[in-house]
Amino acid sequence: MISEFRLQWPITRDLATLRECVHAFGLAAGLTGQRLQDLVFVANEAATNVLQHGGAGGALIAWSDITGVNLEVVDTAGALSEADLSLEPDLAAGHGVGYGYGVGLRLIRRLCDEVSIEGVMGSARLRLRLHRQAPATASAKNRPPERDEGHPFSEPE
Repeated sequence: MISEFRLQWPITRDLATLRECVHAFGLAAGLTGQRLQDLVFVANEAATNVLQHGGAGGALIAWSDITGVNLEVVDTAGALSEADLSLEPDLAAGHGVGYGYGVGLRLIRRLCDEVSIEGVMGSARLRLRLHRQAPATASAKNRPPERDEGHPFSEPE
């Protein structure tokens, strides 16, 4: 395991390459199993948000330390704010404009141990932290929500 190194990638429409790079970084940083999958997933969701809602592009910066991995997602348009973290998606609204808005951030909050957004000189920085081992108390936080028959993402039994 390599500790305390940084890598940076531009956020472009080539999300497959970004996922491959983040996966390789996570392995080198000592993540395995579900934590590695979580890292790749949250990086993809955050980059997708920059492309869909920011529009001006950005960068993903990753570094590790002794206890985990950090991602900093820079949205050069500055579209994200701290208030976006507290929004709950309205999935009952149908498939119109705004449908599903906030789902990615909600999933990011559930999978990461720490999440924050900071505005810096016209840009927004989404900071994500995943510990190498999921805390025992986080098991309930990371458990999928109970199945709801009327929920559009419910799976049949």
